[in-house]
Amino acid sequence: MISSNDFRPGVSIELDGSVWRVVEFLHVKPGKGSAFVRTKLKNMQSGNVVEKTFRAGETVPQAVIEKMTMQHTYKDGDEYVFMDMETYEEGRLTASQIGDRVKYLKEGMEVNVVKWGAQVLEVELPNSVVLEVVQTDPGVKGDTATGGTKPAIVETGAQIMVPLFISIGERIRVDTRDDKYLGRE
Repeated sequence: MISSNDFRPGVSIELDGSVWRVVEFLHVKPGKGSAFVRTKLKNMQSGNVVEKTFRAGETVPQAVIEKMTMQHTYKDGDEYVFMDMETYEEGRLTASQIGDRVKYLKEGMEVNVVKWGAQVLEVELPNSVVLEVVQTDPGVKGDTATGGTKPAIVETGAQIMVPLFISIGERIRVDTRDDKYLGRE
């Protein structure tokens, strides 16, 4: 159990049979009446965000979240096979469990798998990955970094916008959080 006075951003709680992460909190002590804690909570299963008010000192169950480092070994049909880096056991996840970040997943990549009991809540990829450009319009002499951008498809199938001078076969660094080009490798 955790007191509402101990809420901080990133704390996970169980509420109404779901896992919620505290995004924001504000401890309010009005001049008249009792103190309360106003929070913004994000559902870790669905991604919904709600605002909820708790009485000061109210206790709620704290969610037991397990974070495991796993390595993506290969894809088997519609499932992605991961190996636990501590126990060397294999686990399988579907594309829906991984979410939209599956477009940056490549073999040999280490990820953090966040679980609540037996349920996978999210798969955390590294903040940036190095990928090879497999398809884009050819670069033309005179294209500069300050010019426009063009679409490029990388080895995992993701499409991102890159500067005009990038050509097929180049290795680029991509930010997995917002699909941005960070630079050449």
